[in-house]
Amino acid sequence: MLSQFIHDPIYLAAAQALVAGGLALVMMVIAAWQGIRLEKEIVIALLRGLVQVVAVGSVLLLIFDGPTALGFLILAGMMLLAAKTAEKRAGDLPGAFRVSFWGILIGAGSVIILMTLAGVIDTKLTALIPIGSMIVANSMNSVGLALDRFEGEIKAHIGHIETALALGADPKTSVRPYTQAAIKASLIPRIDSLRSLGIVWIPGVMTGMLLGGSQPVEAALYQFVIMAMILTISGLASLVSALLMVGQIFTPADQLALGRREE
Repeated sequence: MLSQFIHDPIYLAAAQALVAGGLALVMMVIAAWQGIRLEKEIVIALLRGLVQVVAVGSVLLLIFDGPTALGFLILAGMMLLAAKTAEKRAGDLPGAFRVSFWGILIGAGSVIILMTLAGVIDTKLTALIPIGSMIVANSMNSVGLALDRFEGEIKAHIGHIETALALGADPKTSVRPYTQAAIKASLIPRIDSLRSLGIVWIPGVMTGMLLGGSQPVEAALYQFVIMAMILTISGLASLVSALLMVGQIFTPADQLALGRREE
C-alpha cells in the first residue's frame, strides 16, 4: 500500500522502517501492560539499530569497490564489537570480553577464511562483508547464550562443584556437565533453525537471491550453505568460549572463584 503513495525508493524505505518500528512500539506497550518493563531497552535498541544500520549502509556504499583486505579489517572490527556485546550476557563471569573475543575470532574467523579460500564466499566486498557480518553476529549470539547459561549453571551448582573439588576432581572435570549444558543450550536455536529451514521459514539470503533473479534451487542450496556455516561457527565459538571460561572461574589453587548465588 505504501508504494502506491510513495514512489521514491529512499522515502519508501523510510516509511517502511517507520511502520516496522511502530509495530515494535505497540509490542512494547502490550508488554508494559503485562508488567514487563522493557521500554528503555526497546526504544534505545530501535534508535540505535536504525542509526547504526543507516550509517553502515552509507559507509558500505563508499567502500564496496575497495580491496579484499579492507573487508577483513572491517570484519575484525565487528568481532571486537561483537565480543563487547557478548560480554554483557556473561554477568559476573571474569574475563568475559577476552573469552568472548577468542570464541568469536576462532569460530567466525576460521570459517570465514576457510570458506573464502574454498570460493564459497566471494572476495568482493559486496558479498564478503554482508555474509561475514552475518557469521560474526551469529557467533556473538551463540557465545552470549553459552556464557549466560554457563554462569547460571555454575551458580546453581556451586555446592556440587566444591564437593567434587574436595573429593579430588580437577576443575575441568568438576564443571564438565555444566560446560556441556551451556554449549548445548547455545546450539539448540541453530539446530532448530536448520531443521525447519524451508518448511517453517525461508531466510533472507534465499529471498534476496530469488528477488535478484536466481534460480530457486540455486538460492535454496546457497541458503543451506549459509545455515550450515552458521551452525559450524556457533558450535566452535560457544565451545571455545565455554572452555576458556572454565580457566577463568578458578584460582591458581583450583578453588572456585565465582561468587555464590544470592538466596
